[in-house]
Amino acid sequence: MIVLGLTGSIGMGKSTAAEMLRRLGVPVSDADAIVHELIGPGGRAVSAVEDSFPGVTTAGAVDRAALGAKVFGDPDALKTLEQILHPLVEAERDRFLKQCRRYRKRVVALDIPLLYEVEADKLCDATIVVSASSILQETRVLARPGMTKEKLENIRKQQMSDLEKRRRATFIVPTGNGRRSTLQALARIVRLSRDGLLPAPARR
Repeated sequence: MIVLGLTGSIGMGKSTAAEMLRRLGVPVSDADAIVHELIGPGGRAVSAVEDSFPGVTTAGAVDRAALGAKVFGDPDALKTLEQILHPLVEAERDRFLKQCRRYRKRVVALDIPLLYEVEADKLCDATIVVSASSILQETRVLARPGMTKEKLENIRKQQMSDLEKRRRATFIVPTGNGRRSTLQALARIVRLSRDGLLPAPARR
C-alpha cells in the first residue's frame, strides 16, 4: 500500500486537494476532521481540554472560539493543547491505515497540516505539498469569517514556511492555476503511485 502525505500552509488549497484525491478513488484521513470530532459533542478530548482550559466547553463540546482565545499567541497553551490532541489523532490515523491495509487499498493519503512538523512524513512513501503565491494565500485566508492579518501572521509563524515544505516535498502541486490544473497534477501523482513509479523522497 502506498501512503501519500498531503500538506500545505493555510490558504494553499489543501482541503480542495484532499477532496480531489477522494474523487480519484484515494481514501483520505483528514487530521482536522479528526480534531473536530474529538472536541465536538461527546468527543473523547472534551473533558481533557476543559480540565486544561476551564470554561471553554458548552453542552458537552469545546467552543472553538473560546479555546482559540485561550491559545492564540500563547505558545505554552498551544503546546498543552497539542499534547492532548496529538496522541488521539495519531491513534485514529493508525486505525485508518490498518483498515486500509485490511481492505487492500493500493493508495491512501494522510491529510495533515503539520505533516513535517510532527514528522508524520516518515510514515509516507511520498509527500504532496500544495502551494500558491503569498498574495493568493492572503486573499483566500482573509476572506474567511473572523480572520485578520494578525491571526494570519500568527498562524504563519506556527507553521513551517512554504519554502521549506516545498524543499522537502516529493511533489509540489500549484493551486493558483485553476481547479482543473490541480486535479490533473493530482491524477498524475495517483497514477504514478498505483504504477509503482514514485520518485525517491526528498531529503531534509
